Amino acid sequence: MSRFLNEVEASELLASYDISMIGNKVCTRLEEVENAIKDLNFPLVMKVLSPDIQHKTDAGCVFLSIHSLEDAKEKFNLILQNAKKYNANAKIDGVLIQEMAEKGLEIIIGMKRDPQFGPVIMTGMGGIYVEVFKDISFRLVPLTSYDAEEMIKDTKLNQIIEGARGISYDFEALKNTIIKLSRLVEQNGNIEEIDINPFFLYETGKGGKGVDALIKLA
Repeated sequence: MSRFLNEVEASELLASYDISMIGNKVCTRLEEVENAIKDLNFPLVMKVLSPDIQHKTDAGCVFLSIHSLEDAKEKFNLILQNAKKYNANAKIDGVLIQEMAEKGLEIIIGMKRDPQFGPVIMTGMGGIYVEVFKDISFRLVPLTSYDAEEMIKDTKLNQIIEGARGISYDFEALKNTIIKLSRLVEQNGNIEEIDINPFFLYETGKGGKGVDALIKLA
């Protein structure tokens, strides 16, 4: 039977392979919110932490641009209320609080396990329109540095990274992240699916950072 890691577990696993992910705090009670945000800088993002609610935005369980403690407390209660309305039987592990990541080029990086070929790494244009553009490239695990480079160059995304709009993005950071993900998949045969979306890629030399992560285990 398959199960999903919650977002914190997924981020921790990815970070253990040196894949850059945004930091986060988890609160299970309203009283914990004030202490949790002391080490974070406004504005904040808050979302439900539940393996049973994958589409958090549809469930009304994601709030952006939170600028005060009072607002954070209000959103904490609202997230739990909306989660129960969306799925009364959902296991709720708490509320995830994150600093809002600096916007970058939105990329999806992930993995799916093909019944015939085994684990396949994917990358391409990310964000909410990933299913619309379908600008995705695939390679079989394990990936070499050359594979990762060619994988990126197969997409229209590569033109943007190279500076089509006057800004060049960190190609090396994306390539290295893909290689690290391939290594993670090689060493964890029970992973069925990985989805990092968005992965914000920044200007050349500034790296990138994953914001949302989904990992499905066999």
